[in-house]
Amino acid sequence: MWRLREALAQALFGQEGAIEALLATVLARGHALLEGVPGLGKTLLAESFARASGLSYRRVQFTPDLLPQDLTGSEVYREGTFQFVKGPIFAQVVLADEINRAPPKVQSALLEAMQERAVTAGGMRYPLPEPFLVVATQNPLELEGTYPLPEAQLDRFAAKIPFRPPRREVWLRILTEEPRVPEPQEVDLLKAQEEAKAVRVAKEALEAITHVAFLTAEDRRLRMGLSPRGAKAWLALARALAYLRGKPLVDWKELKDAALLALPHRLFLTEEALYQGESAEGILQEALRKGGIP
Repeated sequence: MWRLREALAQALFGQEGAIEALLATVLARGHALLEGVPGLGKTLLAESFARASGLSYRRVQFTPDLLPQDLTGSEVYREGTFQFVKGPIFAQVVLADEINRAPPKVQSALLEAMQERAVTAGGMRYPLPEPFLVVATQNPLELEGTYPLPEAQLDRFAAKIPFRPPRREVWLRILTEEPRVPEPQEVDLLKAQEEAKAVRVAKEALEAITHVAFLTAEDRRLRMGLSPRGAKAWLALARALAYLRGKPLVDWKELKDAALLALPHRLFLTEEALYQGESAEGILQEALRKGGIP
C-alpha cells in the first residue's frame, strides 16, 4: 500500500492526511465523503486513486435534474425484450461530485447501492463490482440549490474527510511543479482489506469505544448518539490506519484519528446546542477524553 500512497502524494501535493484517510476508508470497505472548498483537489484524489489502483472509474456530476436511472441504469426495449443497461454506479470507484445538489430520489438510489452493494431494477438484483467505493464531494460554504444529506445516508459514509488549504511550504511546489499522473500499482486491495481486518485490538480499546458510545447516547446536546454501525466503522478505520502505519495492534493514536474521521458527521446536535454554538467535533473531543482516549 505504501507504493499506492506514494503515487497519490506525487499527484496531489500537501494533502497527505486526506490521502491516508481515503486509503484507510478503502481498507475498511467503507465510502468516503470529501468536504472542502473548490480547488483543493477532491476530484483529483478520487481520479488518481482509481488510476493508481487500476480500478474502473466513473464520475457523476450531481445536479438538481439528475434522475435515479441516470445513476443506476434503466431497462431498454431491444429486439422484443427489455434489457437492463447498467449506469455509472457499476464502476469500482464512483465519484459523486457535489452530492448535495441531487434531489432526494437520487440520494435514495445511491443509498441502496452504498448499503447493499447492489442495484434493484425491474425486480432483478444486480451486484456491484468488488472492491466498490463511493467517493462523494461537497462544498461546505455554498448552500444555494443544495439538498441536505439525509442522516441515514451520512451514516453510510465510513469517513468524512476534510480538505484544508495547503501549508505555506507546499504552495511553492504547487506553483512550480507539475503533478505526476499516477501509473497503475501492483496492489491487491481485496487481500489488503482482509489483512487490515486482522489487525489486533486490545480489550481496553474496545471498552473505550463502548464507553464513548454510551457517553454520546446520554449527551443531551445530541439528538442521537453513536449507532452500532458508526462504532463498527470507527473500529474498522482504526484497524486500517494501524495497518497503513505498519502496526500489528491498534494504538490510542489510531483510535483517536479514526474517531475524528468516523464520528463527527454521525453526531446530530439539538437546536438548543446549535444555538449555543456547540459543535459535533467539540462534543466528540470531550467524549473521547472522558472515555479514556488521550
